[in-house]
Amino acid sequence: KVSESVREKAWKTYESLSAADGALACNKKKKETWGVCIFIVATDLDEVTFTFTELLKSINTSVCTFFQFLKEVDVNMDTVSTKVDSTVSRLKKKYDVLFALYHKFERTCGLIYLEQPSSEISAELSSVLVLKNYWITFLLAKGKVLQVEDDLVISFQLLLCVLDYFIKLSPPAMLKEPYKSSVSAVTVNGSARTPRRGQNRSSRTAKQLDTDTKIIEILCKEHDCNLDEVKNVYFTSFIPFLNSAGIVASNGLPEVEVVLKQYDELYLKNKDIDARLFLNHDETLQPDVIACSQLERTPLKNNPDEEINVILPQTPVRAAMNNIQQLIMILNSATDKPSDTLIMYFNNCTVNPKDSILKRVESFDHIFKKKFAEAVGQGWAEIGSQRYKLGVRLYYRVMESMLKSEEERLSVQNFSKLLNDNIFHTSLLACAVEVVMATYGRNASQSDSTSAETDLSFPWILNVFDLKAFDFYKVIESFIRAEPSLTREMIKHLEHCEHRIMESLAWQSGSPLFDLIKQSKEREGQTDQPEPASTLNMPLQHNHTAADLYLSPVKSPKKKASGPPISATSTPDVQPAVIPQTQKPQKSTSLSLFYKKVYLLAYRRLHTLFLHLLSEHPDLEPLIWTLFQHTLQNEYELMRDRHLDQIMMCSMYGICKVKNVDLRFKIIVSAYKELCNTNQETFKRVLIREEQYDSIIVFYNLVFMQKLKANILQYASSRPPTLSPIPHVPRSPYQFSNSPRRVPAGNNIYISPLKSPYKFSDGFQSPTKMTPRSRILVSIGESFGTSEKFQKINQMLCNSECQLKRSAEAGAAAPKPLKRLRFDIEGQDEADGSKHLPQESKFQQKLAEMTSTRTRMQKQKLNDGNDTSASEEK
Repeated sequence: KVSESVREKAWKTYESLSAADGALACNKKKKETWGVCIFIVATDLDEVTFTFTELLKSINTSVCTFFQFLKEVDVNMDTVSTKVDSTVSRLKKKYDVLFALYHKFERTCGLIYLEQPSSEISAELSSVLVLKNYWITFLLAKGKVLQVEDDLVISFQLLLCVLDYFIKLSPPAMLKEPYKSSVSAVTVNGSARTPRRGQNRSSRTAKQLDTDTKIIEILCKEHDCNLDEVKNVYFTSFIPFLNSAGIVASNGLPEVEVVLKQYDELYLKNKDIDARLFLNHDETLQPDVIACSQLERTPLKNNPDEEINVILPQTPVRAAMNNIQQLIMILNSATDKPSDTLIMYFNNCTVNPKDSILKRVESFDHIFKKKFAEAVGQGWAEIGSQRYKLGVRLYYRVMESMLKSEEERLSVQNFSKLLNDNIFHTSLLACAVEVVMATYGRNASQSDSTSAETDLSFPWILNVFDLKAFDFYKVIESFIRAEPSLTREMIKHLEHCEHRIMESLAWQSGSPLFDLIKQSKEREGQTDQPEPASTLNMPLQHNHTAADLYLSPVKSPKKKASGPPISATSTPDVQPAVIPQTQKPQKSTSLSLFYKKVYLLAYRRLHTLFLHLLSEHPDLEPLIWTLFQHTLQNEYELMRDRHLDQIMMCSMYGICKVKNVDLRFKIIVSAYKELCNTNQETFKRVLIREEQYDSIIVFYNLVFMQKLKANILQYASSRPPTLSPIPHVPRSPYQFSNSPRRVPAGNNIYISPLKSPYKFSDGFQSPTKMTPRSRILVSIGESFGTSEKFQKINQMLCNSECQLKRSAEAGAAAPKPLKRLRFDIEGQDEADGSKHLPQESKFQQKLAEMTSTRTRMQKQKLNDGNDTSASEEK
């Protein structure tokens, strides 16, 4: 099936791989290597004349093994192009979603159908046949109506629609409860359905099938799915698919051959994975051991003697459903319109912003709905509208929280300037919608350390709202501060968005960042810097608000100001009361803070890569950092349309070159590939000059070295450049610690953040069902259980009291509660030092402290960046 041109080029690729140093383990995997070469070349030449599954079958390997081997053979940066990387990424994401869905599908069918139905059910309706019919119909529906095939949530909602449709057509004698009763209860023309061989099923009209929602309600409750959303998918996408595909069920279940033929055409057209093979547990679709263990992990029971609670495994689908349910529960109390409190703030403004805000929200509703349908499929427009409305609720909720904080901070109520700022509102709304989209867009392969992207992933939202990345960045920190109910995953996601902006998106041509830098340079001539190196070792102040960043600088240098307006800009660090005519213009708060954060991110990246490669040469790190920081500060044009990591790798290579340390680019990029959140395009496709791209080696030789040659050579001279200070590295202002927090002076008493429950159908479950069984577990507001737990806790508290007394006797002053504690596992933790009335019992004090610590956990975490210098691994 392979063309001659592909064969010839693939052979050259094979020879080059065989000639590489120690490549392919002395060619023990000749067949696999040849298959990989054909795949690489056929993809590059757009001459793929075979399906991906056919290739896997030919070389007798699995999807996971193939991807891993492809990564290994990329010994040189040009072996696998970015085009191939993109194709592999698409295939991998599709496989992850299909695997997760099939795993869920098998388990769900086991809960619906009897393994050995009664003899009155014919052999044609065996469970194996039903499974095959279901799965292939789902695959066909997914391929026909979904443009974004790696969207896990929408795909699962579509799978529930397929299940609902087939359950209604199944004889009740095949079904388990509660599905059997629901199907049996359906009457046609006043008579109950008969369970025999599907008799009278043909008399049910399509309309009755469509309007009966009892089954879908059961499915949604079982899987914690939003019923309205699944109904929407059913009527707007699934039913039109059934009609267009010509699938009829007038005489029992649809014929397998009908859907089989249509899916075969779709599979041959896409030339990717034959997902029918999941039914056979085909070896080409088997995951690696790690993936299996992740899917099968189940929380341990706390105590073998406690009542048995059935807890479903935290599979990708279950995790996605939980995240969505958490978000919906947070927003249940929010409204689609501005609250009375917001209306009050609007009325207090010099210029009332209410009409413009409502108009903007309505306008973006139409835009978002259209863009979502273009990306996912025209039948999904209403789903997009539903998600946007959730985003609007979050937008109003966060805006109100921000204004309350500003009022408390400034003692003013007139925020006219901020609330009439179009970019601020667009950014805040986009951020709220992004939180919703990311919650729904959890990919099947996502975990805490990685975040696989989909077509709807950030920065897709920036294009929808026609927003510059630098403007979006300004709202992120304030957004997180203003919404204490954000889950750990959402905070990590927004932090990831911020990193994406700082490393590349804010440096794209047309970004307002370059105008701000230019203004900063012009302020005092070319000697002025965006952010001087001297401030690097100062703590990063995490006390800037959206008002500071969107409205600074606010004064022209040549105009006098009689006094500050009553608005959110009335802050000492943003706008002084009087600006003399001779005073220099205000320095941009947003630019200064952005550069500080960029320096911090840059140093963390460099330090991580340095430890991988040059730990034996610790003296080189400050030199590399100085060159890196100098480039960002003085040669910032090198960052235009490029990536922070490209400058980092070039700085490392340049210093090693001039210091005669043997470190080749090949080694650098090999180590870089293993770091978190990296993309091979970063070193394979670097801008050389306008619309011309090449590898990072070419960029170093033609651009970086030419621009910084004189500076780099100084490091070999007797008078090297002054070293840049190492940035003050605080703990992330956004990141939650996994470690429990310790009760002050308590003897091994800790509080853990409330974990996500595994099932929401009956509301939040006790966190005691999700914590290690080797500890005494207490949940505030719940019964402690047995009296033995009271006794043990009292004993522990008594021990703590004795320790306090001994400490007090030994030292004149009462011991201060520990401000920070270092744990063996992760990071540092704070303790709440609340004081209590003397008449309170020790036990009441401890409970109050535990409650206080839990509710204040996020606020403490955010403020921690001001004064801690502890380094934490991300």
